Amino acid sequence: MDAIDLLKEQHEEVRGLFEELRHTEDPEERETIFQDIADNLAAHAMIEETIFYPIAYDHDPKEIEHAIGEHFVMKKLIADMISLSVEDPSFDASLTVLREQVEHHVTEEEDDLFETVRNRIAKPDLLAMGSEMQKLFDDEMEGEPIVRVLRDVKRPAV
Repeated sequence: MDAIDLLKEQHEEVRGLFEELRHTEDPEERETIFQDIADNLAAHAMIEETIFYPIAYDHDPKEIEHAIGEHFVMKKLIADMISLSVEDPSFDASLTVLREQVEHHVTEEEDDLFETVRNRIAKPDLLAMGSEMQKLFDDEMEGEPIVRVLRDVKRPAV
């Protein structure tokens, strides 16, 4: 699978998880689904930041900074939500903000960035990048991707 198709597939997976969470009342099930969302977003952000963005944005620091900044906002929201009970009313409010942030970010990528990248990078290169990204994603998901998020957002500013 090429890099863009992989990212689109991951976007759809997270959309599905958000929908599933929205329609689930059981607190344990909600907790499990939220953990799946958090882990998927963490691993997804990592492969984008590590592999995709430097190539997709052709090493444009401002564009990379913008995309990584959006990831940071999502990670911060997730980190804040981890300390909340899924039954806490502020959890649902934060979930709405997180979902909107993710949708905004996904729309920017799918409506603008992906087409530009597909027109600029040859199919064999996109396939190789997709393979590398899938391996890194799988490796990250075998660990605890959310631990990286918590470490990243709690790191003191330099």
